[in-house]
Amino acid sequence: MEWNPETLNFLSQCFLNTLSPLPEPRRQAEAALSEAAEKPNYGLAVLRLVAEPAVDEQIRQSAAVNFKNHLKARWATIQHSEADPQTLNPIPDHEKEQIKSLIVTLMLNSSPRIQAQLSEALTVIGKHDFPKAWPTLLPELVLSLDRLSQANDYVSVNGVLATLNSLFKKFRYQFKTNDLLLDLKYCLDNFAKPLLEVFKRTANLIDQAVASGAATAAILRPYIESQKLCCRIFYSLNFQELPEFFEDHMEEWMIEFKKYLTVKYPALEDNNNGLTLVDELRAAVCENISLYMEKEEELFQRYLSGFVEAVWGLLVVASASSSREQLTVTAIKFLTTVSTSVHHSLFARDDILQQVCQSIVLPNVMLRDEDEELFEMNYVEFIRRDMEGSDLDTRRRIACELLKGIATHYKEKVTEKVSAQIQNCLAVFAENPAANWKHKDCAIYLVVSLATKKAGGTSVSTDLIDVGSFFGSVIVPELQSHDVNAFPMLKAGALKFFTMFRNQIPKPAALALLPDVVRYLGSESNVVHSYAASCIEKLLLVKDDGARSRYTSMDISPFLLLLMTNLFNALDKPESEENQYVMKCIMRVLGVADISRDVALPCITGLTRVLNRVCENPKNPVFNHYLFESVAVLIRRASEKDPSLISAFEANLFPSLQMILARDVSEFFPYAFQLLAQLVDLNRPPLPEHYVQIFEILLLPDSWKKSANVPALVRLLRAFLQKAPNELNQQGRLSSVLGIFNTLVSSASTDEQGFYVLNTVIDNLGYEVISPYLSHIWVALFKRLQSNRTVKFVKNLIVFMSLVLVKHGSQNLVASMNTVQPDIFRTIAEQFWIPNLKLITGSTEVKLTSVASTRLICESPNLLDRKLCGKMLDSIVTLLSRPEQERVEDEPEVPDFGETVGYNATFVNLYNATKKEEDPVKEIDDPKQFLVVSLARISSLSPGMYPQIISENLDQANQAALLQLCNSYAVSIV
Repeated sequence: MEWNPETLNFLSQCFLNTLSPLPEPRRQAEAALSEAAEKPNYGLAVLRLVAEPAVDEQIRQSAAVNFKNHLKARWATIQHSEADPQTLNPIPDHEKEQIKSLIVTLMLNSSPRIQAQLSEALTVIGKHDFPKAWPTLLPELVLSLDRLSQANDYVSVNGVLATLNSLFKKFRYQFKTNDLLLDLKYCLDNFAKPLLEVFKRTANLIDQAVASGAATAAILRPYIESQKLCCRIFYSLNFQELPEFFEDHMEEWMIEFKKYLTVKYPALEDNNNGLTLVDELRAAVCENISLYMEKEEELFQRYLSGFVEAVWGLLVVASASSSREQLTVTAIKFLTTVSTSVHHSLFARDDILQQVCQSIVLPNVMLRDEDEELFEMNYVEFIRRDMEGSDLDTRRRIACELLKGIATHYKEKVTEKVSAQIQNCLAVFAENPAANWKHKDCAIYLVVSLATKKAGGTSVSTDLIDVGSFFGSVIVPELQSHDVNAFPMLKAGALKFFTMFRNQIPKPAALALLPDVVRYLGSESNVVHSYAASCIEKLLLVKDDGARSRYTSMDISPFLLLLMTNLFNALDKPESEENQYVMKCIMRVLGVADISRDVALPCITGLTRVLNRVCENPKNPVFNHYLFESVAVLIRRASEKDPSLISAFEANLFPSLQMILARDVSEFFPYAFQLLAQLVDLNRPPLPEHYVQIFEILLLPDSWKKSANVPALVRLLRAFLQKAPNELNQQGRLSSVLGIFNTLVSSASTDEQGFYVLNTVIDNLGYEVISPYLSHIWVALFKRLQSNRTVKFVKNLIVFMSLVLVKHGSQNLVASMNTVQPDIFRTIAEQFWIPNLKLITGSTEVKLTSVASTRLICESPNLLDRKLCGKMLDSIVTLLSRPEQERVEDEPEVPDFGETVGYNATFVNLYNATKKEEDPVKEIDDPKQFLVVSLARISSLSPGMYPQIISENLDQANQAALLQLCNSYAVSIV
């Protein structure tokens, strides 16, 4: 794209039209720009338009946004998969160089809004090219920074610092490697000194403005912003390790850091926006001193007491204000770091601990207006923070973390002080429950947040209270309240306590309260009915000694119908239509309860109603998974008890499953196929006609194109093969099935699924049916063995050959293989079967392959010569006598890169729709016994031959193991 007046007019008009309120001109402009973006020099032309002062500011700003997005999409060359071949043309190298030569100057000379977009664009380039492929960038930015700060142009100074801050962020989150450290050294060599210079210069400007009385908000704001950015850059450059330059100039940094924690700037702080900016600077300082406290405690020691005092003073004031969350959190984090360090004695005095509790912890744990607003307006985020522990950066949680930090050295003192605060809060509540309910919530929150989890389990403990007594006197009265909608935050806290301490609460006490928890499923508050559902779900998971479930179907049967009714009603409440906590509870209850017809029929009706609703617009994958698991567990458990329910399930589910397929709801395909497979498994032959129609769809090649569908389709295909093997041999269906196998086995990512199909065919059809196809099967397998062999493929091949042998005999196995190429069986046995047999895993697979290998050498010894017989026996003994970890080395399978890129519906296994694998050699109980008995029998026909084979071919450990097996089963090899 050449830069000329026509290009300028074309681009200007397009960007103007992208701002049009009318959809048609907007669509046309976007399409024209999308087409133009494929041409070389498009990015350069847009950048030149942004630089054109005669063009309207709005058009230039729109162009700047487009330029940034153009670079994001095309600066780096991205490999695309075969399934998604839409590769965008990358920006040519010569155009990249021109863009890099122009962008810094243009950014610095632009208006603030355009400057922000170009700064982001520069960061995009820097992410890929800086510093190695763009060595001129940092020197250019350093020169500009010095010139601009001397000229007191702090709008542009902050533009440069914001860019540098973005570029240097990688030093915080990338793994420490030699390349990263080399990049860091380059940045330190070129910028550590200029950073300190601009930081000190700006500090002097602030001090002069304050001293002269000219410190207005307009003057101070860009200076404070600049210092905040310098602090963020300081954090990035010091994150990996303390650089020598910073160590040498530590005093200069620390003096200014302390100043920003102690000095007030009334001109800025008297309004909220200004206070927020100053607090952001203070928070950045707190993060920097926390970093030094963690990484360089010894060097930082002489500044520590001054900083603790400064942070403490800030905290006492900030904790009283609800708008200063970020500063409060970072300041408490600093004190927490100190409390767990060797300087913990700063917190040892009783009066200090009392102040921590009263001035820092209680004000921050007590509910605020914004907590109530989040509770009511965004229940998902509230639960994510409160129940799921993602609130580590909220003032409520971090205040408790400070107490935990102090308790690492002063546990008894902390317990004493906090217990007193809890009792005090409960006493204040008792004086006026309606007005002081937040004090009771505070007491419950302290107990729950300071509870300690036992490693590796769900059990928690606390020294703050007696759990049984607290439960009876504080929690039970709250949950027995008649009004399920009164004081919802307090009810949520009580339910959370019940959930958290479920292991310690005796069964009779829990069962007595359970009907009340069921009532709270009817609460209008999304958080309350979510917590009630979660409480019931977690209770049903409690195990007593010996992993026996504490709560059984008998315990919930008295109120089961009411429980299920309330759960389904909760899904009709506003904002809870896709409530994952409620659906998970439905799944858990159906997995435990005694499901009669009276329960099963309303449940399947309710679940299909929900399924039809989410099919319109699937958006919560966790909810959807629990929904399908609920359907699967209901089908499984209800059908076990009453097989006549299957037809009712089919009548309810089939329209929904057909809708999923007809409307191409691809996210649900894997689930739908697994449910269909489960229904096929439960039917008795002959299968109803509607299943045969699905079978026809299943055999179409198009059904198999999406890799996410393959495991579920294989599961369904195997169900059909097992239930309707005769129909498989009609109308060319077997050829279609084997065509599917051929496609699957040719790719490393789906070959295992191909073997599942193949094994099911071998397992369910007679030899006379499959023999015409066997040579084609072997050709496909040998072709893959030659072209792209993996350990996983070889193991699957051994399992397949073993299955053919045990189902159709060793003579048929060998003859069918040798039709492809004379004596190929011997080659495969020698090069693949014998050396890889020891790698087989899985109890069914180990049993099958060991029995097949034993039959090969004991029932058809003429098929292998003596040496191969001996080597095969050595492998069998290794397989049966050594633990899996000794004989198997983990070999990571490398996925086909093209098949893992891009968004796709993914396969998720339905636990409750899984069918247990059948044992193909169930007539043999013990493969070890089968081996030694078979060896003893054949050795008796040729005395002296087998002991010689054993001594020549088995290693010493395996000879000893075989002898031990013979002794165990009282047989001998002669």
